[in-house]
Amino acid sequence: MSSWGEQPTLVGRHITLRPLVPADRDALVAAAGDGDLTELFFTNVSGLSDPDAFMAATFKERDFGRAMPFAVETPDGRVVGLTRYMRMSAQHKRLEIGGTFYARSVQRSGVNTEAKLLLLTHAFETMGCNVVQIRTDWFNKRSQAAIERLGAKRDGVLRNHQVMDGRVRDLVVYSIIASEWAGVKQNLRFLLARHD
Repeated sequence: MSSWGEQPTLVGRHITLRPLVPADRDALVAAAGDGDLTELFFTNVSGLSDPDAFMAATFKERDFGRAMPFAVETPDGRVVGLTRYMRMSAQHKRLEIGGTFYARSVQRSGVNTEAKLLLLTHAFETMGCNVVQIRTDWFNKRSQAAIERLGAKRDGVLRNHQVMDGRVRDLVVYSIIASEWAGVKQNLRFLLARHD
């Protein structure tokens, strides 16, 4: 089993997930600008309206050992988004995949499917996770549909769970448990094959 403190580089056919570095700041701002993602009030990417604060908060969570942020990079070296392991607990063998966004130009292209396949494979097969959670805002219906398409099951709604930009958020929580991983993996490979 891999140390929970060692961030890997995960390589697929369509994307590479590599550790985020400060030099990725401008590329992330450009990716968020592709589709005006920072205007989506119900997503964490809205924080990129202040990129320096966004990057500082991201690296602070990493430095505390609670998160592993990944730059999402295409084979030509273009950074098209961000995803991360977060709310990591080695003691309980659980983590969350979140803080994810992709440039609009790569949405519905297989990028998200492959990213989730890479992240979940590493979480269950290398880190030995018992459960992986994915959360999204109550108002983010597109994200909820995408999470369900992956094969995650809806656990419930955390009402008034978080304050973001002065708004009290309800979060919809999904999870995949270790005993479900084989089926979810098969589903992700099936979905990804449509983009080959």
